Amino acid sequence: MPIRLSSYFLRTLREDPSDAEVTSHRLLVRAGYIRRQAPGIFAWLPLGLRVKAKIEAIVRQEMAAAGAFEVHFPALLPKEPYEVTGRYDEYGPGMFRLSDRKEAGYVLAPTHEEVFTLLVKDLYSSYKDLPLSIYQIQDKYRDEARPRAGLLRGREFTMKDAYSFDYTDEGLDASYQAQRDAYERIFTALGLEYVIVKADAGAMGGSKSEEFLHPTPVGEDTFVRSAGGYAANVEAFTTLVPESRSFEGLTPAEVLDTPDTPTIQALVDRANEAHPRPDGRSWTAADTLKNVVLALTHLDGSRELVVVGLPGNREVDLKRAEVAFAPAEIEPATDADFAKHPGLVKGYIGPWSPEGAVLGEESSTGIRYVVDPRVVDGSGWITGANVHGKHVFGLVAGRDFTADGTVEAAEVLAGDPAPDGSGPVELARGMEIGHVFQLGRKYAEALGLKVLDENGKLVTVTMGSYGIGVTRILAIIAELNNDDRGLIWPPAVAPFDVHVIATGKDPEIYQAAESVVQDLEGAGLDVLFDDRPKVSPGVKFGDAELIGVPRIVIVGRGVADGVVELWDRRSGERTQVELDAVADSFR
Repeated sequence: MPIRLSSYFLRTLREDPSDAEVTSHRLLVRAGYIRRQAPGIFAWLPLGLRVKAKIEAIVRQEMAAAGAFEVHFPALLPKEPYEVTGRYDEYGPGMFRLSDRKEAGYVLAPTHEEVFTLLVKDLYSSYKDLPLSIYQIQDKYRDEARPRAGLLRGREFTMKDAYSFDYTDEGLDASYQAQRDAYERIFTALGLEYVIVKADAGAMGGSKSEEFLHPTPVGEDTFVRSAGGYAANVEAFTTLVPESRSFEGLTPAEVLDTPDTPTIQALVDRANEAHPRPDGRSWTAADTLKNVVLALTHLDGSRELVVVGLPGNREVDLKRAEVAFAPAEIEPATDADFAKHPGLVKGYIGPWSPEGAVLGEESSTGIRYVVDPRVVDGSGWITGANVHGKHVFGLVAGRDFTADGTVEAAEVLAGDPAPDGSGPVELARGMEIGHVFQLGRKYAEALGLKVLDENGKLVTVTMGSYGIGVTRILAIIAELNNDDRGLIWPPAVAPFDVHVIATGKDPEIYQAAESVVQDLEGAGLDVLFDDRPKVSPGVKFGDAELIGVPRIVIVGRGVADGVVELWDRRSGERTQVELDAVADSFR
């Protein structure tokens, strides 16, 4: 039966929603696919559910081809499995936690590794049962601090998460590759450009992690790639460390007056004016050692300050810092933090002072000091002298100061060398559409998932985890396929195969439209029929453009001559065909 707009649950909007930040959010709301319920939470309407189901069907097809079986877990789960693996605390405020009337603790699952592991533990006990791959398509919940961009970053979202179970590392490699290949087929079928990048595993854990990113200017992730084939999320990028240098021939460190130089640029200008280099080269920001104070909030609620030393031509990348100091939460130190540590002289912080103290475990401030990997032994720097208006010139790492460790927290810049030697990298923006992990034995070990091997010996199972953001993909497809009048869905995911519009008031037109609809349905097509009798053609055309079914049949005045008009929204082309040949034209 065709879907008739005269009785369909659909209302389109003429005005953009006030909170819409991106095109997909604006058009999906206006065209009647979703409706906002709360920040980052949306109701799905009939049109939206049809597109979502089309995407899920493609995912299911490729999961079956990869040998995975579908299951379905509840979203509301007991907290205990997450406590056993440590993720109840590791997720921090991002996890929704609640209690029932008996004060038992529950979570709204952000991911389901724990319960998948326990399910297999409950049912399988032998290596003969493996390999196994199972998956679900389920709603997930994360308490985003700043939900935005409609479906692109919400608090509730639909995700396909698959898990593989093997008893050997070689088996995990094979399962991982099968899922990875399935992802490539899925994104190709959906018409999505993607880049596979090395990624940080984060709270998921594991030995290997790759993201599928769709390159887009509205992407929330920055990734790097080289002409030689290297690609990584910036959080997973590792610095190519310079060689250490000899101390021989290096001049002693010298404290010099540098008044009114609380910024790197002011310091460089002052140094070139009052303290020029002996070799004639100008000082640059890269010659300075910037010291940034960060505040870490640990899982137990304690707050720790840490000073990060990095070349002055770079800023701290808070996303990279979050990975480096995980699972602690990161923020720049506040004025209150500085007030508690008078040894920190804003604008003039350094790892050395005229008295020779080292800013580290033995310093008077007791603040941990870590440096960028480029700060190697033998490298010389201009940096703060921990005295207002003074900097120390020629301070040498390893000779004049030592750090408590190194940290990958500096921003990555275009032109930085790729760690695999494949050349300089460029930066681009992308949106995560899939993520694959080799979890290894982290969850199986914690939850006791073991099987008997060929020799009758208990071995711990090794796992993989594979996620695709279904609703995020829907939003990205909408973001890519539209014009100034509305959505234009690719045929593979369009809510209907064809949209038939009856225009005018003549009963013959509506009779002809009914005949066209029957022919199209007889050809196996899903039809949306705009049969509204008292709606103007302009409104009908406007709704059709907004809704975005890519192929439209206009049944109007041409019926008198035995023809209708075919409208291809993708190309904009309009052609006339005979009434009895409409279905054949779609075949």
